[in-house]
Amino acid sequence: MRRREFISLLGGAAVAWPLAARAQQGTKVARIGYLLTGSLESQEMRSVLDAFRQGLREYGYVEGQTIVIEYRSAEGRIERFPQLAGELAALQLDLIFAANTPAARAVQRATTTIPIVAAVMGDPVGDGLVTSLARPGGNITGLTFLGPELVAKRLGLLKQALPSASRIAALWQPGAYSERTTAEMLRATEAAARSLALELQLLDVRGPNEFDGAFSAMIGKRADALIVFPSTMLFSERKRIVDLATKNRLPSIAQAREFAELGGLMAYGASITDLHRRSAGYVDKILKGANPADLPVEQPTKFELVVNLKTAKALGLTISESFLLVADEVIE
Repeated sequence: MRRREFISLLGGAAVAWPLAARAQQGTKVARIGYLLTGSLESQEMRSVLDAFRQGLREYGYVEGQTIVIEYRSAEGRIERFPQLAGELAALQLDLIFAANTPAARAVQRATTTIPIVAAVMGDPVGDGLVTSLARPGGNITGLTFLGPELVAKRLGLLKQALPSASRIAALWQPGAYSERTTAEMLRATEAAARSLALELQLLDVRGPNEFDGAFSAMIGKRADALIVFPSTMLFSERKRIVDLATKNRLPSIAQAREFAELGGLMAYGASITDLHRRSAGYVDKILKGANPADLPVEQPTKFELVVNLKTAKALGLTISESFLLVADEVIE
């Protein structure tokens, strides 16, 4: 069976009979689109998909009965977002759910009338998605995880945990955010590196096929540790990144706890899966008549520091007791 046919079954044919039954009863079934980065069939994407579906259930929606979801996946290639966003816009859905900033930007260009909910925005104002957090002003609203703003903080945590580290490799994805947001993120990271007396090696990767070359460059420069910048592609490819870091004995820090759970040394930031679950609240409000222009963008109030002590031991690292005491979770 072709992948597109499989996706269509998820969003349409597989739920035909309950939709027909509900139509006979006169009950309106909501139809929404879901634009995501990774494959629907991947373990990496399953956690966020499950979180979003759980959120919908909390508001009383049952997929295939009271709500139909048209899925479109870029299969890890964000350059496909414009085409996929156009496909969803052409369906005249009640709402389109965009998993992240690049997806939201693509949908924003595809439609100015269909409401859009974005689950994990980096810098909504800087990326031109909303006019302000308090009053979005257009057809987009949702949540921000403040990922770009916390890169310098993660660098400081890495140095605090590894005081002897002096050379830090940084993995980042061009195009993940607007030029303005990206430039500010890089400037803040470089300034933090100077203040910490760290030598920073910036390595840009546009796709998973560039990982091997990037890690070879890190090893060639004798990097002591790795920081992974926030990015849709880097998040969806987190297992590959953690595996390469482990293979090359590089302690790493990233923005989401999922990195640490897979074997990265540390993670600091808001929970990505929790943001997807909470975004269902925006979907519910808009389906009940709210205007996205009037729904403030929600900022995270809690940030988690997760330390994988098992990874530290495997790498022969000693993390101080004082540092472990400030961690929200220690994986042993």
